[in-house]
Amino acid sequence: MPTRRDLIASAAAIAAGTALINEALPAAQNPAANVVDKLTTLKITGLRATWVNPNVFVRIETNHGPVGWGDLKGVDPRVSKPLVESLFELLDGENPTRIEYLWQKIYRSHRNLRGGALMMHTLAAIDMALWDICGKLHNVPVYRLLGGPTRDRIRVYHTPQAQKVPCHPLEHSSSPADIEGIIKRVQQAREKVGPSGAVMLDAHSALPPATLIQLASALKPYDLLFIEEPAVPGNIEVFKRLKEQISIPLAAGERDRYIYEMIPYLQNGCLDVLQPDCCHGGGITSMRKVAALAEAFHVPLAPHCTASNLGISASIQVAASIPFLLIHEFYPDNKGFNPGSIMRIKWEVDKDGYAALPTGPGLGVEVDEVALEEAAKKPQTYKWPGQKLKDGSIADY
Repeated sequence: MPTRRDLIASAAAIAAGTALINEALPAAQNPAANVVDKLTTLKITGLRATWVNPNVFVRIETNHGPVGWGDLKGVDPRVSKPLVESLFELLDGENPTRIEYLWQKIYRSHRNLRGGALMMHTLAAIDMALWDICGKLHNVPVYRLLGGPTRDRIRVYHTPQAQKVPCHPLEHSSSPADIEGIIKRVQQAREKVGPSGAVMLDAHSALPPATLIQLASALKPYDLLFIEEPAVPGNIEVFKRLKEQISIPLAAGERDRYIYEMIPYLQNGCLDVLQPDCCHGGGITSMRKVAALAEAFHVPLAPHCTASNLGISASIQVAASIPFLLIHEFYPDNKGFNPGSIMRIKWEVDKDGYAALPTGPGLGVEVDEVALEEAAKKPQTYKWPGQKLKDGSIADY
């Protein structure tokens, strides 16, 4: 065994050799002497937030021309718009290519505002815009910067080959008629897609656990791909109870905001599929981390996505680059999240129910800024949602 003196002498010899190499190589040929970012003159110079129901669209400007766009959705725009404008204070003058650094700078900026829906949704929009800028700088789609595509196309729903059946809040003492109604809708969906298609049930955190257990046993003949949001997030014991008694794969994650909230699901084996939302959970940067965490447990992603073309394209960029992907949510009309034809994508869904990989640099979304400003001039409103049961009590949904 080498002595401590031998190890010290060896380290000194290596250091001396490195110094000789550094001196011998011209600076232009020495990788160790060329670590300075060649784009250090690139700076963030401005941010504009435009509220068009129900989203806020974030535009980040740079001193060299490229701009990036992000989709801020799922929270009250009357609060998220001034918040993202306030956060520009942390971005002003920074190099937009330092995405992870800027993500951490915002996330850790205020100990009492760290995480949570409002901050993470807002951070997601900023993160998308930064990735959009980087893709445009290199003239490639974002997924090329994430390691390149791992697949040629992306399976999506809703299509003629893949359907998700929604559920509405049920009473704590649900009736046989309630159960039969859901079963009938699932049966109809299975008939539409055929034996080779995919059917999913979205419990939407709206079914009491006892009801869902009863329902799941009756749904086994229809071969569901998964049951989405089987319970309200926050109590892992409920998810463990459901997993123990339901054999159908369970999926959730759209209301979990970062990697830390995904850990209990994976450690306890409660979910078979994770459903992070790129717009809800910190953007592309965060979604990539969730994918890597899930991969360690052999759990695929089925990203939740009810967004504008910006949010959809950002999520698709990640889906194109990760190894474990089950299916991706996609609505052809985006459920009203796209204001007219203001934001256009160049990819389409084929006859088999697969989306093509995004084309064009960055997120691959063309924004008609004139049309966007015109849409923003119209009265913008926001109404807090909510659900009640038949007895007047407040329901989860």
